[in-house]
Amino acid sequence: MDHLKGISRRAALRTGAIVAAGMGGFVPTRFAIGNTAKVRVGFLLPYSGTYAGLGEAITNGFKLALEERGGKLGGREVQFIAVDDESNPAKGPENTNKLVTGENVDFVVGPVHSGVALGMVKVVRETGTIAIIANAGAGAATGPLCAPNIFRTSFTNWQTAYPMGKVAMDRGMKNVVTMSWKYAAGEEAVTGFEQGFTKAGGKVAKQILVPFPQEEFQANLTEIAALKPDGVFAFFAGSGALKFVKDYAAAGLKSIPLMGPGFLTDGVLREQGEAAEGVLTTLHYADALDTADNKTFRAAYRKAFTKEADVYAVQGYDAAQLMFQGLGAVKGDSAAKADLIAAMEKAVIKSPRGTFTLSKAHNPVQDIYLRQVKGGQEVVVGVAEKALADPAIGCKMG
Repeated sequence: MDHLKGISRRAALRTGAIVAAGMGGFVPTRFAIGNTAKVRVGFLLPYSGTYAGLGEAITNGFKLALEERGGKLGGREVQFIAVDDESNPAKGPENTNKLVTGENVDFVVGPVHSGVALGMVKVVRETGTIAIIANAGAGAATGPLCAPNIFRTSFTNWQTAYPMGKVAMDRGMKNVVTMSWKYAAGEEAVTGFEQGFTKAGGKVAKQILVPFPQEEFQANLTEIAALKPDGVFAFFAGSGALKFVKDYAAAGLKSIPLMGPGFLTDGVLREQGEAAEGVLTTLHYADALDTADNKTFRAAYRKAFTKEADVYAVQGYDAAQLMFQGLGAVKGDSAAKADLIAAMEKAVIKSPRGTFTLSKAHNPVQDIYLRQVKGGQEVVVGVAEKALADPAIGCKMG
């Protein structure tokens, strides 16, 4: 489709139809026209900075799923257009417009950062372009800002934290301190845990929020030691998670159980070393899931990219599966938007994480696993909550 650059794709298709009619009296149907053009998939992901590895994993997972299905969507070839979103919320709308308006993509896949997601949502709500959120957990994107053309194959921040509340109570923790960076993802996760914990009868001794991306925790850890809670729930990710878990152990707090969403250990477990032993986490995926689908996926990913898959690769893989099912149902006719969306809403995704469906707000209805670090490995203890759906407060769909 590069030769169509500079004019709108649909205008070009209409022109092609007119020329064909004049030459032979044959007017292709909408399906026939669409079937000859490539499906344009836009990746709005970080390819630089702290989250570059996450963007790469999502892209790899998507392409692996597509390759396993013959390299086509609804019978059509696929063209990828990637924009580095730089994990910069201020550039979210601008970078989305590069794909939606500048490149006239059929789908947007991404992003990682919740702030970027809210910028993306603002644009696609106006244009009607179908977006599949492949990581960002911002609840608002499928809550008050939900729309028929916005889907999610990852998680909400609430969803990965809420089940830990009951887990904590079941393990005898009645008095817990919560802690996070003061930004949307962290505050949503802490809120989710606190809802689950207080519902089960627990009491939150104190909520501690520190500026993002501060990684100096000593004063807070001293305060936690003085409070003597039964447990600590913390939301941190990346280098912040690495530093917090190591500092927590160094402060002599290992006797107080530490728990959080899976991002507290995912991607940094090896560097955390002994400090992470015993940490409890909840997430919609675990590398060690003992299922045939997960083992097959991980082996294929390892063979294709010579590295291990992670939760981000799974989310990209499932974004492609959702698109594959939707476009398959409409035989590749991406212009049949209502039928395409209806098919995506009914999709049943057989994922490495386990089979899941979508809620009326287009969030995954999925199992949340309880994991614990034992012997340096993330061990799956069990299912913390089955088929959990985000409440999607504020969403008017359905």
